[in-house]
Amino acid sequence: MRVYVPLTLSRLAEAYKAGELAPGPLTAYAVTPALREWYATDDIEELEYAALSRAALASLRLLAGDSGAVRRRVVLAADVPDGGLEGGEASASDGAAASDGLGEVRVAGVLGLKKVAAVHVDAEDAAGDVAAGVEAMGAADQGDEEARLAVEGVEEHELLWFATQEIPGLIG
Repeated sequence: MRVYVPLTLSRLAEAYKAGELAPGPLTAYAVTPALREWYATDDIEELEYAALSRAALASLRLLAGDSGAVRRRVVLAADVPDGGLEGGEASASDGAAASDGLGEVRVAGVLGLKKVAAVHVDAEDAAGDVAAGVEAMGAADQGDEEARLAVEGVEEHELLWFATQEIPGLIG
């Protein structure tokens, strides 16, 4: 199953150095039955994009919890055997989770970087909007409409696709 793991650039650097993401379980997003029902399409590419978008929002939440992190969202796309997942759709229980847990799964154990198919990262010019979204996250969660718009504004930036061989250049 293809999963999308939200990260920050500093966490990506740690994983690259170690050759793996650990310890598990890791919060990730995938095309789950609930995501299929919510999105109401059979187009797998649209469903995968929805899961990637959920992970991008979770990456924004990770950035909100790390004031020193570079303000760029990071999502790893990895292929994990179905047996490598814990439970099904999990409830949103940690800071990395999207607010409703839709599409959320847990990757059991260690995720080796050899299982990573691609890395998705914001372009450098998105950093200002990402920083604004990070600052607005708390107020948006409390229902502030202006703050919600700032968070949604981050979604206007498409994550760029990078091959795993390009990770060294991303983490500089």
